[in-house]
Amino acid sequence: MELLKRNENQRKHTERVLQFGEGNFLRGFVDWMIDRLNKENGGDYGVVIVEPLSNPMIEKFINDQEGLYDLYLRGLLNGEKTEEKRVVECVTRCIDSYARTNEFFECAANPDLRFIVSNTTEAGIEYKAGDDGKSFAATTFPGRLTMFLKRRFDLGLNGFILFPCELIDRNGDALKECVLKYADDFGYGADFKDWINRENHFTNTLVDRIVTGYPKDAAAEMCAEFGYLDNVIDTAEIFHLWVIEGDRKYADEIPFEDIGLNVIWTDDVTPYKKRKVRILNGAHTMTVLAARLAGLETVGEAMEDEEIFAFMKKGIFEEIIPTLDLPRGELESFANDVIERFKNPFIKHALLSIALNSVSKFKVRDLPSLLEYIKIKGEEPKCLAFALAALIVFYRGDEANDDAAVTEFMKGASVADILKNADLWGQEISFLEESVSKYVSDIETRGIRAAMRAVL
Repeated sequence: MELLKRNENQRKHTERVLQFGEGNFLRGFVDWMIDRLNKENGGDYGVVIVEPLSNPMIEKFINDQEGLYDLYLRGLLNGEKTEEKRVVECVTRCIDSYARTNEFFECAANPDLRFIVSNTTEAGIEYKAGDDGKSFAATTFPGRLTMFLKRRFDLGLNGFILFPCELIDRNGDALKECVLKYADDFGYGADFKDWINRENHFTNTLVDRIVTGYPKDAAAEMCAEFGYLDNVIDTAEIFHLWVIEGDRKYADEIPFEDIGLNVIWTDDVTPYKKRKVRILNGAHTMTVLAARLAGLETVGEAMEDEEIFAFMKKGIFEEIIPTLDLPRGELESFANDVIERFKNPFIKHALLSIALNSVSKFKVRDLPSLLEYIKIKGEEPKCLAFALAALIVFYRGDEANDDAAVTEFMKGASVADILKNADLWGQEISFLEESVSKYVSDIETRGIRAAMRAVL
């Protein structure tokens, strides 16, 4: 079977985007958006992929296919099972920056290059003191980016709009801080730092799409259907959201919104991040332990279970949403999207996988909603308090997977001792003892379902 290759109608676009990261997420999220911009809005945005870590096999696969790959989007759309396939054509080439460092730096001389995208994992944006900038391979991603920007500065060319997609708070601010520190460490001088501040725009972003990646079990069947071999097929859910905190004037340079993409430019990404953490992540953490105690295996099973689903909806719409400060309609729309995503029949998300480190997750995702609800309403939210009780009962069993010290403590401690342990929750929450103790007792004596029905 022949490899996927370009035909006479699939031209390579002008290289305007430098992308640090060859992984499934960027190819199933950012590159998909750019491909749509090219095809639906007459855009001319080519993407040069740079590997932050050397991966010769992926580089070969991408370059052998001239940057082309198939993307499958699969999920529910307005309640209907939907599949969409496209050949993404915006990628021009892939560079292993370790093996072909000179080719990477040559990109700095391209006057058309305007955007830098990255996804180097949460640990990728880091600063290490003591780096003198003499070893490309030994430095971090921000260090290599600083070297690249210095090459650009020395050539007298324009700066960049940067879209870091790493899942850390204020990722653009963090990346810029690292670059400026490395500029000092590398001795690049005040003029270079002034150019960084004046000519380069580091945005803070929030990205949201589940990208399930290479479909190992179905790839052979897919290629037989295509009639060609594609070694870098990507798969993802249909939902997508990209929130960009930055100067609105830059949106016109890459007009995603003009073709109806769910891209939001804002002057503050914080409420959107809070919305995602509290509703999407919070609903997971609030529900999965109770669902597991009820004997369920996956999120899909939980969504099909009448009682578990009712518990989740009550928690989201009656207890979490009232604590958030975006418009109610916008929050409810996002929540309905979340529910549809949880029901995606193409994604088998194990409850035990989500249950990993549930104590710290509850602290970040659900406890703030619980505390804010009490502050606003003057009473405890039943579903969130019940979820905390379910967490305690779950940790008394044998399936909890957490830090060893946390697991050992939770397994043997009383409800009172757990709630007054400020190291776990960031504060004592002993005021919840009466209700949480009652819920724990109900779950252990009557079973999770009977206890949950009383809450509902």
